[in-house]
Amino acid sequence: MSLPSRLAFIDVESTGAHPVRDRITEIAILRVEDGEVVARWESLVAPGQPIPPLIEEVTGISDAMVADAPAFEALADTVAALLDGCVFVAHSARFDYGFIRNAFTRIGREFEAPVLCTVKLSRALYPEHHRHGLDALIERHGLVCSARHRAMGDVEVLWQFVRGLEAGFEPEVLARAAARAMKAPAQPPGLPEGLLEALPDAPGLYLFHAQPEPPPLGARDPALFVGRAQSLRARVREHFGAGARKGRDAELAARVKRVEWIETAGELDTSLRENALLRALAPPYNRPQEPAGAAFALRLLSNRRRAPIYETVAIAGTDPADWHGLHGVFRNRREADNLLRELAMLYRLCPRRLGLEGGNGACTAYASRRCAGVCARRETPEEHDVRLAGALAGVGIRPWPWAGPVVVEEVRAHGPRRLQVFDRWCHLGSTQDEAGTLALAMAPRAFDADVWRILARWLAVPAHLAQVRVLAAQGGEFATPGELGASREVGTPGEVPPGAV
Repeated sequence: MSLPSRLAFIDVESTGAHPVRDRITEIAILRVEDGEVVARWESLVAPGQPIPPLIEEVTGISDAMVADAPAFEALADTVAALLDGCVFVAHSARFDYGFIRNAFTRIGREFEAPVLCTVKLSRALYPEHHRHGLDALIERHGLVCSARHRAMGDVEVLWQFVRGLEAGFEPEVLARAAARAMKAPAQPPGLPEGLLEALPDAPGLYLFHAQPEPPPLGARDPALFVGRAQSLRARVREHFGAGARKGRDAELAARVKRVEWIETAGELDTSLRENALLRALAPPYNRPQEPAGAAFALRLLSNRRRAPIYETVAIAGTDPADWHGLHGVFRNRREADNLLRELAMLYRLCPRRLGLEGGNGACTAYASRRCAGVCARRETPEEHDVRLAGALAGVGIRPWPWAGPVVVEEVRAHGPRRLQVFDRWCHLGSTQDEAGTLALAMAPRAFDADVWRILARWLAVPAHLAQVRVLAAQGGEFATPGELGASREVGTPGEVPPGAV
C-alpha cells in the first residue's frame, strides 16, 4: 500500500483562526479503509460564542444556523470513534488537528493521532508549483467541490485529490511523499497545537505573551515582545527555528506561552499600531520607547549676553497651529545636543554659547577655527546669533501640505481596510468606514513626535501620495472628495527634516 490503510479525512470550520480562543462551528469526516469510504458524517457545532461577520461571509455559517446545534461535548464520542485507529488527514492539517485536540482538552479528554497534511503531500509530489492551497488544487487537478468553505465540501475535495494521487504515482513514490508529509514539525514547548499553522500568511503585528490564557476582559495583558512582519506565519516561525536557539532569542522563545496577532491594512497602519502597542505595553524584549510626553522644541531668546540663548518648549500633545518661533522636534536632550553640534560645525557657531561646553574664555573649537570667536570677542553675540537663527530656520516641521485634514486609505485584498485621518501632522484617529472619517476630522489636534516621524517618512515615498484624500470643509463640516465630486489633491511633503533623529 502506498498510503496508510485507514484514513480519516477531516475538515473543521470555526469562529476564527486561533485554535485556543476560537471554537468549532462545523465538522465533517470521511473514514476510508483500504481505499473504500466506510463512514461519512458531518454536523454543525454550537461554538458557544458569536460568529464574526467576516467568518460568516466566508463560510456561510451564521449564529442562527448553529443556535440549536449540539455542543462539541455531545459529539465527542462520535468524533473519537470515527477517528479511532486512523491517520488524521486534512489540508494544513495541524490547524484542524489543533482545533480538534483543543476541543477534547476543554472537556477533559485526550486526543492523539498521526497526522497527514495534504499541503505537504502536494508540495512533495508537485515541487514545480508554488501554490498548494485548496483552491489551487481544485483548479490544477480539476476537482469538484460541492460547497467551498463548508466542512463536507472541502473534505470531499481532499478525498478526490488523494484518489488521483494513487492513480498517478507509483506506490513507492507516494509512500515516500506521505512519510515526508506525516513528519511532525518542531513544536515550541508551551504553545498550543496548531497555533503556528493558524497564523496567516499576511502582513501584520504579533505579540508574544508569557501567560497561556488572556486576562479577564478589561484587565491589562502584558506582552514579552511585539513584532511586525510581511508574513506573520513565516516570521513567527523564525522565532522558534534553529537560528533562534541561543542568547536572548532563545530566552524569549522559551518564555512564550501564547501568541496573538493583528492583520494590518498596510505599511502606515502597521507602523501606527506598532507604535501604540509599544507605548502601551512596554514589552521587555523590545527596545525601550521614549516617553510620549517628552517631545520638545527650541525657541531662541533675544538679547541674551550669556548662555543659554534658547529655551526648551514642551510640544507633546499641543496643537501645531499654536506654535510660533519653534525649531526642531526632539525626544530627549541628546537629540537636541547632537543637532546643535552639527550646526556648530557647519556654521562656525560657538559650543559654549550653545550650552554644549562649560567654562570661560575661548571655547575648544576656537583654536581649530571651528568657532568664529564670539567666545574670544572676535564677533558680537548678535552676529553669532544671526547665523544661529539662519541655521535653525530650516529645522523642524515643514508646513502642512494641505489646507485641512486628510484621509489615508489602506486596503489589502482579502484583508482589512483602514482609513487614517491626519491634520497638521497630528493623527486624529482611524476607522473602517467613510462616515467615521468625518467625525474624526473634527477631533482636536495633539502632536505626537513618533507619529509625525512615521507619517513624514511614509509620505516621502511618492507612490503613497495617491492614497491621500483631502477632506474639504463645507459650512463648518467636512465632506469627502466623493461627496464633493472633487479629484484627489496631494501636496509634496519633503523628507523628515533635521531634528528628527
